[in-house]
Amino acid sequence: MPDLLPTLKSAFGYDSFRPLQEEIIIDALAGRDVFALLPTGGGKSLCFQLPALLRPGLTIVVSPLIALMKDQVDALTASGIAATFLNSTLGEKESKARFRGLHQGEYRLLYVAPERLMLSGFLEVLKGWNIAQIAVDEAHCVSEWGHDFRPEYRQLASLRDHFPEVPVMALTATATDRVRADIVEHLRLRDAQCYVASFNRPNLAYRVLPKAKPYEQALQFVRSREQECGIIYCSSRKATEMVAERLTTDGVKAKPYHAGLDAAVRGRHQELFLRDEIHVICATIAFGMGINKPNVRYVIHYDLPKNVEGYYQETGRAGRDGLPGECLLLYSSGDVVKQTAFIDEKTDPQEQRIAREQLQQMVHYAEISTCRRASLLAYFSEEFPEDNCGGCDNCLAPRETFDGTLAAQKLLSCVYRVRQATQNFGVGLNHLIEVLTGARTEKLLKWGHDKVSTYGIGKEHSRTEWQSIGRELVRLGLLRQTAEKFSTIELTEAGMDALRSRRAVTLTRPMEAEKTREHRDGDIACDGPLFERLRALRKRIADERDVPAYVIFSDVSLRLMARDYPTTEGAFGRIGGVGEKKRAEFGPVFIAEIEDHLAAQPRQVFAESLQQWKGPAPRRVAKGTSVESWDLFVAGKSVAQIAAARAMNARTVVQHLAEMIAAGRACDPRRFFTPDEQARIEAAFARHGLDRLAPVREALGGSIDYDQLNLARAFVQARLRAAE
Repeated sequence: MPDLLPTLKSAFGYDSFRPLQEEIIIDALAGRDVFALLPTGGGKSLCFQLPALLRPGLTIVVSPLIALMKDQVDALTASGIAATFLNSTLGEKESKARFRGLHQGEYRLLYVAPERLMLSGFLEVLKGWNIAQIAVDEAHCVSEWGHDFRPEYRQLASLRDHFPEVPVMALTATATDRVRADIVEHLRLRDAQCYVASFNRPNLAYRVLPKAKPYEQALQFVRSREQECGIIYCSSRKATEMVAERLTTDGVKAKPYHAGLDAAVRGRHQELFLRDEIHVICATIAFGMGINKPNVRYVIHYDLPKNVEGYYQETGRAGRDGLPGECLLLYSSGDVVKQTAFIDEKTDPQEQRIAREQLQQMVHYAEISTCRRASLLAYFSEEFPEDNCGGCDNCLAPRETFDGTLAAQKLLSCVYRVRQATQNFGVGLNHLIEVLTGARTEKLLKWGHDKVSTYGIGKEHSRTEWQSIGRELVRLGLLRQTAEKFSTIELTEAGMDALRSRRAVTLTRPMEAEKTREHRDGDIACDGPLFERLRALRKRIADERDVPAYVIFSDVSLRLMARDYPTTEGAFGRIGGVGEKKRAEFGPVFIAEIEDHLAAQPRQVFAESLQQWKGPAPRRVAKGTSVESWDLFVAGKSVAQIAAARAMNARTVVQHLAEMIAAGRACDPRRFFTPDEQARIEAAFARHGLDRLAPVREALGGSIDYDQLNLARAFVQARLRAAE
């Protein structure tokens, strides 16, 4: 087996592998079939690109989108790797030139769409090109149970008949257990080695806001991130155009993207986004799969997604470079009604049932009061080992809870009494709420539900409040909601037990609209003015070469340059993402820019160099993890240094430190804030209480971030505990 690290560094500029990459590559080089599920940004492409450089023959990459093919081929070519694609965008002359190169063995990788690949004439041609491996990217498209099923992917099953000895690699970023099994079966993978990485994206922050004035909410969020790129997902074509037009009017560079646009217009808008000419793309779900833009800093869901799998995939387009990304979902019950109406239009009962189940799961995610990261991971059968992820709204600012025993008893009892009155025939949540609030609808009176003992006993709550209470009781397992067209509510055994025993039930206050928070700074501290100069230089070079800026260097590489100030060829070559070809080709001009900056500006000093930084490296953390972080902190490490050393989110480290301080560990508050800041924060806590951070931050005018508030609260809790 060849040594992989020299090729990894020389071709791609990295010193080490991300989780599971090395194992997958070793199996691929050994000629085994492989199934690889790696999160977006986890380095799937490298798993078939690196082996293609280490063995003779051609690697075929099945890719669903033309834009993805061009993207990856541009990036490979910039790194000196012989790759090409064949698709409908090529003219006759260019196609013939590429075919000649393929016949002569000039390329190591060929990207092709499934429709083109499965043409009988093309398959025969392939047999003369010494195929070494077939890699099926976005393999979840094979499965009818996946969120993006594509019938043309089903045809790939016959590849095994045409190329029985060629190993196949299937890759995806999102797949439930059921979809994984479907992929392995339909691609006819033989004794496949299956690799499933953690679904956790520690650099992403998740937040849900009640949808109040959605455009104003989105505009405020975008304006606070003027120089950053983001995606706004909308449920309709009309909405994408409306939001893009209004953003443009308000001075934000934005364009729409949806399947109804002319292909040339759609392609131009995508290209403008990839090249940072516009900062926001307003899109339907037609945009994004396989888009290799690493510096998307945020994803806004303007409307409720259809399912959790699609939501995870779309949020995963933020922070592919490992730097912080934010995921904001604007949620309203009106969106649930719209989605339900779309589902009712389906003609296949099985499709309807699946869609309703998926929508219920999405609503559950949007309304939960517990950790959103844990909820996402649980959907993919993964357990999050922490009680607080430090990176979602529910963990950073827990919502207020209240004693909901009486409300729960009323609703549970109403379900029971109405079932009795209708001889065990179920009704929906809306009908139950009409009974509780004393409505006099035709259906209610016809069935005699104005005569049941629970009629009118719930007038203290509004219909909206009862909706929230009902859905939470479903989440708590006290009620069950069916997934049929006319969804009904049933008592579970746990619900019946709670009704009989009158046990206490704690409920959560509904979400309230609030001002959007300031976004997190990048995890790699660097010289800001130099970073902007390097970004401008990168864009000039990219424009000259007619490629997206990140094909030259990622934001991560530029930040490392702006932190470490490499002024020699050797130092420049040690920057992450700088391979041999890029060092030789771009080193002199970037070094000159850095030297020019240093001639006018003093060198800044940052935390110790993170030479082992590998981007996102999700891993499970031991229960004693707070102690481990504390020990590093006591040894003099900063939060950023601890986060880098432990490969975790900086906010998680802050949560660890807060837990230890609250438990009584000695610490000087001046390591986090000035005495004046501490006094102001504690005065705000005295007025608003310790339960929620959001009101305290608002009272302070947003001048103190949530990490400082979390730590300040810990100092107060420590003093209170000591006084007991």
